[in-house]
Amino acid sequence: MNIDSNPSAIGVIGAGVMGEALLSALISAGVSPESITVSEKRADRAAELVDKYGIVVAPLETNVSKADVLLLVVKPQDISTVLTEIKGLIKPSTLVVSFAAGKKIEFISSLLGGSNPIIRVMPNTPTLVGEGMAAMSIGPLVTSAQSNFVLGFLSATGRVVEVDENLQDAVTAVSGSGPAYFFNFVEAMVSAGTELGLSNEVATELTIQTMVGAAKLLATSNKSATTLRENVTSPNGTTAAALASFAESDLAGIVKKAMTAARDRSQELA
Repeated sequence: MNIDSNPSAIGVIGAGVMGEALLSALISAGVSPESITVSEKRADRAAELVDKYGIVVAPLETNVSKADVLLLVVKPQDISTVLTEIKGLIKPSTLVVSFAAGKKIEFISSLLGGSNPIIRVMPNTPTLVGEGMAAMSIGPLVTSAQSNFVLGFLSATGRVVEVDENLQDAVTAVSGSGPAYFFNFVEAMVSAGTELGLSNEVATELTIQTMVGAAKLLATSNKSATTLRENVTSPNGTTAAALASFAESDLAGIVKKAMTAARDRSQELA
């Protein structure tokens, strides 16, 4: 069956945590588990995925040669080796979907011989709980049906946007690395809470629920972060004192510097 109607064979290379999240998304989007093949060297991990999802496990050669769609869920430093291995195995018509940070479509295409349609995706870790943010960039050989298929199954992981590839490094700095900024801020709040006298358990619960509640309010209120911040900030109140401290420390500048460093590192990975 051709990808333009519905792919009959989907291969996955990389069965780690993100790879498993994408398996789940494919199945949630209506793809039959029997049409998904994973190549996994660890026998125990392969057996776990088969038991949990009913997918197929096969050697790399078999998987790649039959795939209509191939998901590359590998680390950036490993992708050159993987692409070299599969170059002589992959069909020219196979859609390649890369999740490797920093690696450009042109780079992937050149190592595969230049005939494959390629989509580049930057996901993030909330994908694991169905609240991910993914940005996809479309290569020149990709059909609308192929891009719609990828958009469809990525939607099962959370939200998806399409961006020009030259913006992918900025996406990495915002949403790809973004969860780590959030977790780091939570760590800082919990630490400060304990220094102010709270137990670690109570400081952790207060911080996490505050973050969850604030994020839900921002997502559902149709109000901007600026408006919501102003709503909770009484003149000369406690929140105003805290925000004044942030401003004095140039929080906006710190965040910009950090995100620029993430963007620059993403460019270096290319």
